[in-house]
Amino acid sequence: MGERVLRVALVARSVHPLHGVGGLERHVHDLVVHLARRGIAITLVTRLPAAPVPASLPARLVPVPYLTFPGAGRRGTTVADRATAYPLFGWRAGRRAASLVRAGEIDLVHGLGASVLGYALARRRDPVLRAPLVMNPQGLEEFGATRPGAARLKLIAYRPLQAAVRASAHAADAVIATDAALRPVVRSHLGVDDARIVTIPNAIDLDVIDALATPRDGAAIRSAHGIGPREWLMFSVGRLEQNKGFHVMIEALARLGDAVGPWRWVLAGDGPWRQRLRSLAAGTAVASRIMMPGRLDDARLHAWYEAADVFVHPTLYEGSSLVTLEAMAHRRAVIGTRAGGIPDKVRPGVNGWLVAPGDPETLRDALRTAVSERDRVPHFGAHGREIVEREFAWTAVAAETEALYRRLLAPIEAHEAPGHATRPANGT
Repeated sequence: MGERVLRVALVARSVHPLHGVGGLERHVHDLVVHLARRGIAITLVTRLPAAPVPASLPARLVPVPYLTFPGAGRRGTTVADRATAYPLFGWRAGRRAASLVRAGEIDLVHGLGASVLGYALARRRDPVLRAPLVMNPQGLEEFGATRPGAARLKLIAYRPLQAAVRASAHAADAVIATDAALRPVVRSHLGVDDARIVTIPNAIDLDVIDALATPRDGAAIRSAHGIGPREWLMFSVGRLEQNKGFHVMIEALARLGDAVGPWRWVLAGDGPWRQRLRSLAAGTAVASRIMMPGRLDDARLHAWYEAADVFVHPTLYEGSSLVTLEAMAHRRAVIGTRAGGIPDKVRPGVNGWLVAPGDPETLRDALRTAVSERDRVPHFGAHGREIVEREFAWTAVAAETEALYRRLLAPIEAHEAPGHATRPANGT
């Protein structure tokens, strides 16, 4: 399209701050903001807002009703809601996107999960719908992709949603895998050939993170908790549940003992395993060195990143892991597991260490190595920041996303340019 303004319909079930503060909501918000900064005109097709629409959200809003069970919003997103109301919303929202394409208002449709089901189905029978479709299935939780051993009954209940996600992917010109580790998952669960899979990672906003905390804030929080300058501080954050592997970390720390001198571990977050983890810690000889401050606001959370010597993410299975990127953005070396998208980010000998998930012995060894190589740790942290700036910052990821859009639109432009025959009306 040359330099003509791209007009993109971004279709998603939720967006921050209209519908909450989860990972999907933040991703959609940041995607809108950073694509708009690149001069792309965004039409956001999403649920009716549950909060006022801020003037700072640079998109035209096209609301679509989300019909669900009474009280579902108060209980959170349930399996029943995701298996029924979500595909119905995707059918309605996708049809709304199709009407915008037919009206000549949209050049390309970008959908999250099953939210573009209606557009995917309409493309099969309507040759007018030539606007390319980009589809991001996110973590594929409905297939148990990032949760090995997920309950079979739960996965059976998700079959309507699975069908909706597959239909959306089959109709897409490009399907985004947010990590290299997810490419085979996308291929196997969605039946998408390699030629249509594009790896574009989830991203973080470095300007926002840099404004949340500074080294001075880190020093202040260490001082407030009596953590000396030579006391080794390890930091972790996440929902307190079994899959995050914090019980493995407690066992690894118990085995570490006094072998590396004075240390502390701070675990931020809340969840159903909070009391169990407290009990596990209390049963060790290192209980006094473990702090669990609960859920923290953004400023305090990021102050702990700055306070830490090393970030530890002992997760058993994982999606993309934004907390790992946040730690790297704060120039912290990372000890992580080979789970999900973490190996895409943590490169052994460059910015951290990788261990097998669920193995307290190798985790203990990595913790001990990090302390023994503490002079290298700041260099690891600096390399981590460079990796984020180059590959995982929104400035880089928005540019990759725009490049994908333009690549998909190039054949259409070539056929529509003066002197060329009209592109055959055969969908994609």
